[in-house]
This record gives sequence, C-alpha cells and structure tokens, in this order.
Amino acid sequence: MPNRREFLKRLVAVAAATSLPLESLLATTREAGAPRRLPWKNWSGSQTCHPLNRLAPASVAELQEQVRNASGVIRAVGSGHSFSPLVPTDDTLIALHRLSGVLSHDDDRVQATIAAGTRLGQLGQPLEALNQALINMPDIDQQTLAGSLATATHGTGAGLTCLSANIEALSLVTASGELMHCSRDHNRDLFQAARVGLGSLGIVTDVTLQNTRPYRLKRVSEWLPIEDILANAQENADRYRNFEFFYIPFSGMGLCDTHELTDEPLSSTDTFDQNDGARDLQTIRDLLDWSPSLRRMVLKGILNSIDREVKVASSWQNYTSDRNVRFNEMEYHLPREEGLKALAEIRDLIEHRFPEVFFPLEVRFVRGDDIWLSPFYKRDTLSIAVHRFFEEDYQPLFQAIEPVFRRYGGRPHWGKLNTCTATDFADLYPRWEEFRALRQQMDPQGRFLNVYLQGLFNG
Repeated sequence: MPNRREFLKRLVAVAAATSLPLESLLATTREAGAPRRLPWKNWSGSQTCHPLNRLAPASVAELQEQVRNASGVIRAVGSGHSFSPLVPTDDTLIALHRLSGVLSHDDDRVQATIAAGTRLGQLGQPLEALNQALINMPDIDQQTLAGSLATATHGTGAGLTCLSANIEALSLVTASGELMHCSRDHNRDLFQAARVGLGSLGIVTDVTLQNTRPYRLKRVSEWLPIEDILANAQENADRYRNFEFFYIPFSGMGLCDTHELTDEPLSSTDTFDQNDGARDLQTIRDLLDWSPSLRRMVLKGILNSIDREVKVASSWQNYTSDRNVRFNEMEYHLPREEGLKALAEIRDLIEHRFPEVFFPLEVRFVRGDDIWLSPFYKRDTLSIAVHRFFEEDYQPLFQAIEPVFRRYGGRPHWGKLNTCTATDFADLYPRWEEFRALRQQMDPQGRFLNVYLQGLFNG
C-alpha cells in the first residue's frame, strides 16, 4: 500500500497529464457518498483489508452493543502479529486494546483474571506486584492476550505447555451479543473449544489464567557448531526449564539458548543486538551468496567471535526480545521424535536451493495438552519456524518446505502461514468435527467467519 506522500505524487502526475483539476481526481478516489475506508495491515504487511467499520469498545457492554448492531462479518483484532489471514475483513473490525489490564486476582489459587486486549508485555510488572507471574512466555510480547491464546501461541520448554493450556476460565461475547462464561467446570465443551478458538466462536473479553509465584531465570546464550547443538538437543530439552536453538543457514553455527531457575543476584553481560545481527546476515548474503563456502567461512568466523551471554532477571524480563526487523513466518509443530529429522531435510533444502535465505531457523519444544484445536493436542512437540524478510517473496521457500513439515505429521501454527485446507485439518485434529458443530451452534449465521475461516468451517 503506497504511503500518503506517494499517493499525492501520483495524483499530481495524473492531473498534469490529463489537465484535470486535482479536486476532481480526489473526488473520484471513492464513490460519491461512500464512507472512507482506512486500510488495516498486519505486522509484516502480508495481510491487508479495508474494513467498512473500525470499532474500539471501552467496555464489555459497549462491545456487546457493537456486535448486536454490526452488519456483515465481524473480526476482532489485537496487535496484528499473526501472519495467516485470520483477521482481514472488509466489514467490521473490532480492536480490543481499550479492554486492558488485570481485572482481579486470587492469591490462594495464584490466578488472575485479565482483560482480553492486554498485551503480554504489559503483564510482567502488574502480576509481580500481585505476587504472581506467567508460567511461560513466547519470545515476542507484543501480542494481545486474546490473540495469543486464540492461536495457541507458545514459548519453549519440554515440560511446559502453550499459553492456552493455562486458562482456567474465560468470557466471550457471542454472535447475538450475549456474554457467556465457561471454565473447566462450566460449559466445558465451549471451554475446550474456546481456549484455541481462532476468534470464530465469539469475541473473548477476559481470561482467568493459572499463574505461578514470581521467579528468576538465568539465561545463557551461546554460539556453537550446529552439530554439537543437535547432538545434545533432546537431552538439553529435558534438562533445562526452557531450551531452544537457532540455526543460521550457510554458517554451520547455531545459537543455543537455555533458562534455569535461580536465586542468583540480578546481572547481565553485554548482549548481542538481534536486529543488527539480522541486518548483518542480510549484508553477508548480498555480498557472498555467489560462494556458499566463503559465506560459511565468514559467518562461522563472526559467530565464533561473539561472547557467551548470561542474564539473570525476573522471568518476564528474560523471555522476550525486540524484533524490529520484520519478516513473514511459517511454523509447524511436529511430533517430538520426528522433529530433528525434518530439520535436517529443511537445512539441506535451503542450502542447496535457496541461497537468498539469511534469517535463522528457530527450534522449540512444547509439552502436549488436551485442547481441541491446539497443535499440541495429545502429543509432545518440536516446533520449527522458518522466516523470510518481509520485503522478499516468501512463497517459493515456504512452498518447498511445507511438504517436509506435512510428511512428518506437522500441524501448522494457527497464526503462521500455511496452505492447509479444511480436509487437512480434519485429518490433523481428532476433535475437528466436534469443534465445527459447536462453532455452528454458537454462530449459525457465520458472523465471525471471514473468507479464510469460511473455507475452513463451511467447506
């Protein structure tokens, strides 16, 4: 989408060529009397739409009224960190950022009820003040709580589940504007469906999370030969509270990242800026993509020179990092025992066919759960994420890699790019038809289904 300055330049150029007044051209940019449609796009710019209505309720009652009065498709939106087409609609888009903050807490149970539009990064300090902390976190904290839960967002830890498995109760506004509550003991089928609901059952207003007492983590980040990381990956996944690693294509090197519980005093060594690092990888790619061997030698030398990093901090300060270099992403969740086999094939595929790739591969471990549409349903998982710089065409790379994921039984992250169909998901999820039936019961007119979700649930 061109910015405003570029738009005006084009109008001036056309006016000069046609000798039409600029006012006439501006008037023709939309039909007479038609409302102005402001564009929406996600974080990477890969998903866009021009909603007729953009709403931001300040209360649950206001949200209920907006849902009752809205026409066409209604989609809720958080921070736009999903790459898949879950949000886009040209009808009504409802932003939840004004429904934010910790609403109440239960100290005995170590639980907190949190408004759906709260960003994960806004939770650390308020929960710590209540003597609570999230059990785990993803590596980006800009997502809203509702959006991260709707897509089964996860961190890493072989003994830790995705965030949705920590939900104890939630409330949502249905297609009729009714406010419904569900929990482990009340409306149990709705609870099992809504914990990962893709925004297709209603608009979540608040969530009660099972938390833990505040804890301190010692994070160690170290560059190592990738073969050394792979040889110890399964053991390290079981040894550390949190373990993940990254592989830099064409380098032979990876970043090993571990967290352990600690009582050590707060401290931090100098840290490597991941955003500068991504740009450096891009520069080396541009200069040396003609010689894989020279590229490997240069990358290996640089990465070997980076010091080991150690940071001791409160959990919420140690999990996440800023990601300012934008990208598009595909992530699949594979049976843990199959994941490293798939990774070997993907490494080989990239380094033989895609010299333009410079973003790292990310590998994480997640414990299984019992949520109907959780990609971790009934199995422990190894997740592999593949990234492509947002200004570059991701499709050839993702089209080549996705069959590898599928061949090893992978389930895609709901918020990441994939080409799975309703038939595919029915094969991947044993409770798929139960979810579809409940979704139809909750929203018989399909008010919460955009084009993408219609293809999944009405196909």
